[in-house]
Amino acid sequence: MGRFLVGAIAVVVGLFVVGAIASWLFHALLGSIFYLIVGALVVGGAIWLYGRAKRSLGSTRNQNRIEAAMSTWRQRNR
Repeated sequence: MGRFLVGAIAVVVGLFVVGAIASWLFHALLGSIFYLIVGALVVGGAIWLYGRAKRSLGSTRNQNRIEAAMSTWRQRNR
C-alpha cells in the first residue's frame, strides 16, 4: 500500500510540474507572438505612412519646387 501511495503522489507531482512548465512555455510563446504581431503592425504602419508621404510629395509641381529650392540652396552655399 505504501509503494502505491508514493507512486501515486509522484505521478501527481510529476503531472503538476509538467503542466506548470507547459503553461509557462505556452504563455511565453503567446507573449512573444503578441509582441511580434505588434512590431509587425508598427513597421507596416510606418511603411504605409512613408509611402503616403512620398506619394503626396511626388507630384510633379511639388517635386519641381523642391528640386529648384535644393538647386538654389546648393548654389548659394558652395
